[in-house]
Amino acid sequence: MVATPVRFNGLLDEQATVTVHLMTLKARVRAGRLVVDEPTDLPEGTEVDLLPLDPGDWLDADDRAALHAALSDSDADVAAGRLIDADEILRDLRST
Repeated sequence: MVATPVRFNGLLDEQATVTVHLMTLKARVRAGRLVVDEPTDLPEGTEVDLLPLDPGDWLDADDRAALHAALSDSDADVAAGRLIDADEILRDLRST
C-alpha cells in the first residue's frame, strides 16, 4: 500500500492536503470466482471493492499525446474566453 499526499482546492478556495492510500491488487477469475494472490497488510476480514479494468479504454502513446494536446488546446480556449454556449450548439444541432 502506498500513501500519497494529494493537494486539492476545497470549499471557498481553501487548500487542503489529504493522504490517499493507493493499493493495486491483481485477481484472476477461476471457476467463476475472483482469486487474489497478493500479499497485503490489511487486517483479516477487510472488505475490498474490486473494479475490473477495461483494456478497450487504454490509449496508446500517440492517442494519449493527442488527447493531452486537445485538452491543453481546450484549456487555452477557456482561458482566452473562446467559448460557445451549449444552448446555442444544441439549437444549431436541432435545426439541421
